[in-house]
Amino acid sequence: MGKKDRDSSKPRGRMSAYAYFVQDSRAEHGKNHPNSPVRFAEFSKDCSARWKALEEKGKGVFHEKSMRDKVRYDREMQSYKPPKGEKNKRRRRRKDPDAPKRNLSAFFIFSGENRAAIKSVHPNWSVGDIAKELAVRWRAMTAGEKIPFDKGAAKDKERYIKAMAEYKAKAKPMKRQVKESSSSSSSDSSSDDSSSDDSD
Repeated sequence: MGKKDRDSSKPRGRMSAYAYFVQDSRAEHGKNHPNSPVRFAEFSKDCSARWKALEEKGKGVFHEKSMRDKVRYDREMQSYKPPKGEKNKRRRRRKDPDAPKRNLSAFFIFSGENRAAIKSVHPNWSVGDIAKELAVRWRAMTAGEKIPFDKGAAKDKERYIKAMAEYKAKAKPMKRQVKESSSSSSSDSSSDDSSSDDSD
């Protein structure tokens, strides 16, 4: 679903305790190293290791923040009304297995690089829980931190455009052959009908 199709009135997803921990760690890094850009892959691994080593007492403040945000989220969801037609989405057309793989967005590339790290910290989380956590982390990132993923998305888009052009170029001759074959069959059928009439 594209950005234009997203419901801007839908309540922001609740943040997990770990997401608050990462948020605080990023703010701390910014204060201590104001001129040093965050290398997100390394930063994410460091946060994961520090969170695992943190005692439950130390995690308490982040769990409290998460619980308060859950209360906020549940309250907002009670009054939220999804737009009409959202439940009856259009059926997707059957995909051609030979068609090029769609290009990845910056967020998808980010998710691919960080999904395993989240899974290692929260092995019991469902796919949906991990997806929500990834979304929360992505929203918390600065524009500068997203640059590597934006560049990766731009490069993959170029790959997709080129592959799609080649795919369409191959598809045109095949469609022409099918059309010609269909026309030929129709002509043969007409000739047979004509011969049958003459014999009568």
